[in-house]
Amino acid sequence: MYPSRILRMQPSRPAFHPAPKEAHSAHTISQRLRLIKKCPPELIPLGIVLAVALGAAGYSSVHKLMSDKTLRLYRNSPESREH
Repeated sequence: MYPSRILRMQPSRPAFHPAPKEAHSAHTISQRLRLIKKCPPELIPLGIVLAVALGAAGYSSVHKLMSDKTLRLYRNSPESREH
């Protein structure tokens, strides 16, 4: 491919003119909740397990950070280091 050809290439959509928005782009909460009904029922238990796992991971991380007294929170200053 020649260098001059690359310079002549135009984008398929102009950068300063965004793509036209859909007529129903502003969905309400009830419209979004209706989308859940379109979800296959096989995925609901997976979502529940994933939510419980993320909740447990968050709880254990926060609990570790709040209760562990041996956790080093600050960097040692150079004066206090022993060589």
